[in-house]
Amino acid sequence: MPVLTNIGFLATCKEEGGQGEIHPIKNAAVAWEDDTISWVGREADLPSQYYNEDVFDADGKMVVPGLVDCHTHLAFGGWRPDEFAMRVQGKSYLDIANAGGGILSTVKETRRATEDELYKKASGFLKEMAELGVTTVECKSGYGLSVEDELKTLRVYKRLAEDQPMHIVPTFLGAHTIPPEYKDDRQAYIDLVIEDMIPEVAERELAEFCDIFTEESAFNIEESRRILTAAKAAGLTPKLHADQLTSCGGAELAAEVGAASADHLEKISDEGIAAMAKAGVVGVTLPLASLYTQEDPLNCRKLVDRGVEVAVATDFNPGSAPSYDLPLAMMLTCNQGRLSPTEVLKGTTIYAAKAIKRERKVGSIEKGKSADFAIIDAPDPDFWMYHYKGAQCLRSFRKGRKLF
Repeated sequence: MPVLTNIGFLATCKEEGGQGEIHPIKNAAVAWEDDTISWVGREADLPSQYYNEDVFDADGKMVVPGLVDCHTHLAFGGWRPDEFAMRVQGKSYLDIANAGGGILSTVKETRRATEDELYKKASGFLKEMAELGVTTVECKSGYGLSVEDELKTLRVYKRLAEDQPMHIVPTFLGAHTIPPEYKDDRQAYIDLVIEDMIPEVAERELAEFCDIFTEESAFNIEESRRILTAAKAAGLTPKLHADQLTSCGGAELAAEVGAASADHLEKISDEGIAAMAKAGVVGVTLPLASLYTQEDPLNCRKLVDRGVEVAVATDFNPGSAPSYDLPLAMMLTCNQGRLSPTEVLKGTTIYAAKAIKRERKVGSIEKGKSADFAIIDAPDPDFWMYHYKGAQCLRSFRKGRKLF
């Protein structure tokens, strides 16, 4: 039974308490058996049964739960660097999409890519994410937009879950946008999502969640409600891209359908905040997307102060958030989202785990949970975010084994 000792500051990040309560233990130790945590506490109280076990030394550093990136678009073909140049020159998200860029340009490249090519590319991303202290990654489809290409992407995630050391959580996002071949018959595409894609995904058990881009420029409230209702009936849990570009009622719909999370939320209404708080829907802020699209970031403070649990994720994708640097997203949430470092840490651990229904297994350092944690070269969360110089992850463990 291995033991991690000499932990200067252990952030256990239990679920109880508010957004900023991370339940720290100073001068701590953690022990685990196989892949499961068996003991957590002050090193001075370490039971004698662990004295002669394999010991890892944290060198007095901070240890946090393995970070959870609860919103990514991990597998895609191509890149879109030309759009970055367009954005910094003042072009908006919709300007780029209307000019033939945006999601549809990635759809073209993803359809062209083979399953093996997507798998190899995504595997490389996961390795580098592990070096940041990330141990759990939610992965969306949504760049295939045909039955076979959506299934192709989800098969990549299934292979990654079997072959890679990360916890992989798959999400179906067939309702990302209308593909070009259906531009004159959007209803036919919505029928395809409901009648063909969702049943195939559910029957093959390729995803746990069904996400949708709810916007007037993508799928309106009625269309979103219809798709999510069908997904729930098939056993998929709803998630939403909501209120990113306009205040269109996405947060209210997330509450109505019992979504695990509503993500983006830059234009959320007061009514939407109240509805999410009442329904217990996790709000996911994606500050890298706001940064890259030159949009005003979400003020997370107004959500937290009204009772919404806020998670932090990257939205990693080739267009609007081409970075998987979760610690950078954390720092931005402090500076622009108005959350404290401890609130942000809880947002990338137990609350992020709640956004993907994994809070019973990951997201905190507690007896009985997966032995996932990261050693951070900082004395505490405040200093980590204040003196930001990259991830500062010295070593990470997933299921008790070193990731790098």
